[in-house]
Amino acid sequence: MSRLQQTFERLKTQGRGGLVAYLTAGDPDPETSTAIVTAVAKAGADVLEIGVPFSDPLADGPVIQRAIERAIASGMTLKRTLDLVREVRAAVDTPIVLFTYANPVLRMEPRAFAGAAADAGVDGVLILDYPVEEAEPLRAPLVDAGLDPIFLVSPTTTDERIRRSGELGRGFLYVISRLGVTGMRAQLADDVPALLARVRASSALPIAVGFGISSPQHVAEACRAADAAVVGSALVDTIARRGNGDAAACAGEYVTWLKSSL
Repeated sequence: MSRLQQTFERLKTQGRGGLVAYLTAGDPDPETSTAIVTAVAKAGADVLEIGVPFSDPLADGPVIQRAIERAIASGMTLKRTLDLVREVRAAVDTPIVLFTYANPVLRMEPRAFAGAAADAGVDGVLILDYPVEEAEPLRAPLVDAGLDPIFLVSPTTTDERIRRSGELGRGFLYVISRLGVTGMRAQLADDVPALLARVRASSALPIAVGFGISSPQHVAEACRAADAAVVGSALVDTIARRGNGDAAACAGEYVTWLKSSL
């Protein structure tokens, strides 16, 4: 059983929702980023989602786009992201999911990437722009390396594609609560419960819901219907506003605050 499976089983046994914390690898620089990711894990994040900086992001809003720009300027690459994961893994046992695009994986070569990711301590991989119908060439190397392939589901995903994503996926399904790009919102979309009910009807995998979650109230609301809430832009923005000096401590405090509702 993978770390992700163990984590969601533990959350179910404890009768509570989980927190998935997204961070951009290398933001604002590799050394500070490593400290931030480690602090977030030690503060209680149930899953770490580490974004691989990519020059042409599709779903990332302004906050994460700026984080990606800072990371790329600091020299962060896919290889250096895996080095960061290796350092974090030496300090914490929290499940780690890489959030990436197909281009860097294909450039490294899928089997070489999967092997390197597993060796670094990655537990799951979400390749954002690879449709489930064409996923097998990238999915098979992940599974062979013992990694959980994770798929994205949106409000416009058909029941058939949800079912297929559940069949091919492992660990959890990542459900985005609304269309558009990442970013903070004052409240969750009204149709989130209906969307999650539709996903539940088509897949037995745990569900993590994201896009727009930025407060303990949002986390609690999301976890009433999902197994975990994903917080990304709000956390990345908090780090950006505090600068390098106390960014790790600030990130840890923010995660503790977010989990206070659970």
